[in-house]
Amino acid sequence: MTVTVVVGAQFGDEAKGKITDYLAADARYVVRTGGGPNAGHSIHLAEGSVVLHQLACGVLRHGVTGVSGPGMVIDPFRLEEEIRELEGKHLLKGTILLSERAHVLLPIHQIEDAWEEEVRSAASPKGGVGTTRTGIGPAYADRAGRWGIRMADLARPAILSERLDLLYASKGHLKGLPPKDELQTRLVEVGGRLAPMIRATEPLLWEAIANGENVILEGAQSALLDVDFGTYPYVTSSHPTSAGALMGSGIPPQELDEVLGVTKAYCTRVGAGPFPTEVGGEVGEYLQREGHERGATTGRLRQVGWLDLVLLRYVAKLNGFTSLAVTKVDVLGGFDEVPVAVQYVTPHGDTLTDYPPAIAEDLAGVQPVYQKFPGWPKFNERLKERLRTDGAHALPSTLRRFLAFVAQETQVPVEYVSFGADRDDTLWLGRGAPARSAGADLPAWSG
Repeated sequence: MTVTVVVGAQFGDEAKGKITDYLAADARYVVRTGGGPNAGHSIHLAEGSVVLHQLACGVLRHGVTGVSGPGMVIDPFRLEEEIRELEGKHLLKGTILLSERAHVLLPIHQIEDAWEEEVRSAASPKGGVGTTRTGIGPAYADRAGRWGIRMADLARPAILSERLDLLYASKGHLKGLPPKDELQTRLVEVGGRLAPMIRATEPLLWEAIANGENVILEGAQSALLDVDFGTYPYVTSSHPTSAGALMGSGIPPQELDEVLGVTKAYCTRVGAGPFPTEVGGEVGEYLQREGHERGATTGRLRQVGWLDLVLLRYVAKLNGFTSLAVTKVDVLGGFDEVPVAVQYVTPHGDTLTDYPPAIAEDLAGVQPVYQKFPGWPKFNERLKERLRTDGAHALPSTLRRFLAFVAQETQVPVEYVSFGADRDDTLWLGRGAPARSAGADLPAWSG
């Protein structure tokens, strides 16, 4: 039995959904612990591809329950659309549960989100934080301000009416709000349709753990977007860290066994905020094209850059990573050299190795220092098939050295490598490899 947290180790879009789906094959529950419809986890299955926004990856596997947990802000109307899409594609194979304690994201919040971005942008050319305008920030603000509505409230019309009265009283600065009675009617109706899925989910998870069943806590967004520990103010409004996953699921800390950090072999970012290792030009365009680097929710083109070990070391310590999954190694296949940022130099000449500046403007001003590694071959179908059948022995030697360096520098073993978008394009390297061994004894792939 294990309780495993899957945490994004960069700025998001590291293929957390793919790794979570891979692990879900042996799980009883998969729990989304935070965020809302701003997240987009792309899963490529033999039957077709799907993007999960508010559902946990467990719903794609038979015998697994996907829980949208108490730390989430759920848009019930968009959730119904997501469920219908899965059903239409015949991809809904597991069970869906929705925490009664999760907060409800309303059309009001989407209006407020757009208003806030307009206010920021009007106040300063750099004021916008690049939100998805799905209402995440205002929904979490209302939760913290005690104005919020929870999924359990949808089944209690009198309580819901009182909550909406208070909420509307706090939104007098907004224009174009839907009539309160109309919104209440819609919420009661959608609450009735979702009622069979709305449950007290914490006792179910406690029971599963007591019975020795595997539970996966699936993060949305990533640690560098944490509202406290990320590149504030260019962050999300929740805690996409291992500690946040516990708060967002109701699982006590002593039950946690594994913390898996997911990082690309390079780095991407979408939206505003500092990005020390960003690369442009032809190389940047190549990474965007080969990596299909567009946001799954917004479709926005992602900025791309090289792997940043300063940030990765920081995030590894912050979350207590017990292992790493390195994804999209295939995108870098064919490069003569692969740069990795190993430290920063500040404008004052200071060297930073494992703790970035807390102020975003200071992080934007650092100069990365790179170490370059020999590249590895392109991932043609022959190499992919060898990896599927022979495992780690088929990894190109230069890629193994790259992975060993990442493990050594972070002091976290690389346990998984992903080399393509498909479900079976993930390789388990074993516990402790190659952090404990650089793999020099493994025969190099001969091409």
